[in-house]
Amino acid sequence: MTSDAKLHIWDAYWDLRVDECPCDVHFCDWLEKTNIKNAAIFHFGTGGHHIVGIRTAENGSNNAVMGITASPQEYETFIQLASERPDIEKTYKTFFGDIYQLDARLLPEFEVVTLFHLCEFRTEKNDEYGALTDRQVTDMLTDKTRPGGYILFYTGSYAFDTAQGVIAAWEKEKAVEKVGLYESLLVYRKK
Repeated sequence: MTSDAKLHIWDAYWDLRVDECPCDVHFCDWLEKTNIKNAAIFHFGTGGHHIVGIRTAENGSNNAVMGITASPQEYETFIQLASERPDIEKTYKTFFGDIYQLDARLLPEFEVVTLFHLCEFRTEKNDEYGALTDRQVTDMLTDKTRPGGYILFYTGSYAFDTAQGVIAAWEKEKAVEKVGLYESLLVYRKK
């Protein structure tokens, strides 16, 4: 670990491209189909479109979404959204940071956690400042999921082959059960 290490950011912007990456839209559809309301949701990777926060604020579900992005550009669009749409910002908060730097002490409990971008972002750059691993992040967010809550993964992720190894080991060691697939999402429930 070096003292001059810089935070590993994602220096890009992801707009809503449903044909390439439908996970956020599928997630919103799943929330509505399963009639999840009044839930606390942790969302890994907001995209510059912020569709999860916008749609959950507009659909009457009263879900509260905490999102994280490592993209300064996506965070800037959240600031603009929050400034222009306080009705959305009331139940949707996004913070900028490296998910591998999360501190469990700062997180509430959640009913739903998305780990759509598991294994996509962690590199040796994160090692330079002692960041968590993908498995450690998965375990921490599972621990922060209430019993009966859901943890979802995106099967269309370019890193899903790698994530499957993390998920397989996690499934054996944590009190979770596979619910099944919904569109492109792999759904688990905490026992």
